[in-house]
Amino acid sequence: MSSTPRARRLRLRLPRRMFSQVLLMQVAIAAGVAVLATGLFLAPLSAQLDDQAMRRALAIAQTTAAQPRIAEDLQTSLPSVNGPVQAAAERIRRASEAEYVVVMNTNGVRWSHKDVTQIGQVVSTDPRRALAGKDVMQIDSGTLGRSARGKVPLRLHGHIVGAVSVGIKYDSVRNRLIHAIPGLFAYAGGALAVGAFAAYLLSRRVQRQTRDLAFSDISALLAEREAMLHSIREGVVALDRTGRVRLLNDEAQRLLGLDAAAIGGPLDDVLGPGRTTDVLAGRVTGTDLLTVRGQRVLVANRMPTDDGGAVATLRDRTELEQLSRELDATHGLIDALRAQDHEHANRLHTLLGLLELEMYDDAVEFVGEVVGDHRITAEQVTEKVHDPLLAALLVGKATVAAERGVALWISDGTLLPDRLLDPRGLVTVVGNLVDNALDAVAGTPHARVEVELRVQGRTAVLRVRDTGPGIPAERRELIFTDGWSTKKPPAHGKRGIGLSLVRRFAERQGGSAEVAEASGGGAEFTVVLPEALTEADLAAEPSPLTATGAGSR
Repeated sequence: MSSTPRARRLRLRLPRRMFSQVLLMQVAIAAGVAVLATGLFLAPLSAQLDDQAMRRALAIAQTTAAQPRIAEDLQTSLPSVNGPVQAAAERIRRASEAEYVVVMNTNGVRWSHKDVTQIGQVVSTDPRRALAGKDVMQIDSGTLGRSARGKVPLRLHGHIVGAVSVGIKYDSVRNRLIHAIPGLFAYAGGALAVGAFAAYLLSRRVQRQTRDLAFSDISALLAEREAMLHSIREGVVALDRTGRVRLLNDEAQRLLGLDAAAIGGPLDDVLGPGRTTDVLAGRVTGTDLLTVRGQRVLVANRMPTDDGGAVATLRDRTELEQLSRELDATHGLIDALRAQDHEHANRLHTLLGLLELEMYDDAVEFVGEVVGDHRITAEQVTEKVHDPLLAALLVGKATVAAERGVALWISDGTLLPDRLLDPRGLVTVVGNLVDNALDAVAGTPHARVEVELRVQGRTAVLRVRDTGPGIPAERRELIFTDGWSTKKPPAHGKRGIGLSLVRRFAERQGGSAEVAEASGGGAEFTVVLPEALTEADLAAEPSPLTATGAGSR
């Protein structure tokens, strides 16, 4: 039977969780550092202890040789167990706790020794360097075993008459080293314990921040994140707390006209000043904010992140806007034609009755009133308002106004090219303001509502004037709040939302909506919409302020 399965079963595997892997690696590193530090400390310790022992032996030998009495006794006495040299050497040995103190003559014959049988014998080691006048330190073996030795010359009146050799037992040096190891291991163990505890705390922090995911999970999430960000059809822009671009997916690069080199740069420098920069930077707040970048209409939403940065998403509404404009224009024209058909049928019946009654003069007068100047025609609207959706709205409102006995006029200074970025939004604004104006003047003599649309660069300016009672100054801000209205709410819903929608739409585009008193009485609503038009052929179309001059009534 093969041993391969057993080997596979016995193979150690690293833990899967990041917390365990980081803790294991950090403990292993701490243990390795502790072992390395211990080894690096022990390696020179033995040599240091040997050097200390040899220097101690040398110091004792130098102290012994410095006593002139010993040199004189060496010259005047014979080697003897009870001789003065032996007595002095033994006294020094016991006082210094040396292993031995040997005094010898120039021939290497001992005058003193710990083992008295060695007195009168030649030393076992070579004394020639010391007899030559040099101090010697060494680890060597002799009659008493291995020892740390110090040898110095012995002088009398400047002449070398012998030498002194002192030995420190080497076992004592080794014992000091052995006794130092447990304490060293204790320090190393303490350092390892502190390092392991710090590694545990750090690993727990990593565990919380990574939500206890494994490295493989993080790698998979990163790969999925990259695939998702670069495949979705929404632009994603991530900013750090300082306003620098941290992430820019492929769709965001396409919508904003940027490339990957923009990543890492400040948002204000990358995009330049403008509403798009303000929206992404959070200086303009709200949801589904409209902004323009080049020829594209973008819808932006921004969400702050926990680290102080933010993530913004961008959606391209350019193509959708084109389709919705065509559809809404069709619906607007159909509604206007339906209203006109109903009105036309009633007038034909009236005209037929007058002719059958042979009231020819009344019939002529009736026809004159129908085609007279009390209401604008579709041709008059389309000559000044080139956007089909807005033109259809005004034609329909003119029909409604005529049925209510109100004259709806387009100002002579009106000229709106077909370059609106958000025609549906402007339709909402115009429709709400015209409806409010019609309600205000309905039933009053000489009721009149005038609509003026001007273009100043890329800014659209809308004014709606009426001949109604006007709005008191103290209520001119209150009328833009939700739910506030002077009219009785209908049974199926509530009032007081039209003007609120108008102001919200204007402010979302960075504009404003205000009301003032019209010249001659009544109310005048002014809505300013910056960047409401595209840049295409902007220079080719003259501003109505210069082309037509001030509008007349």
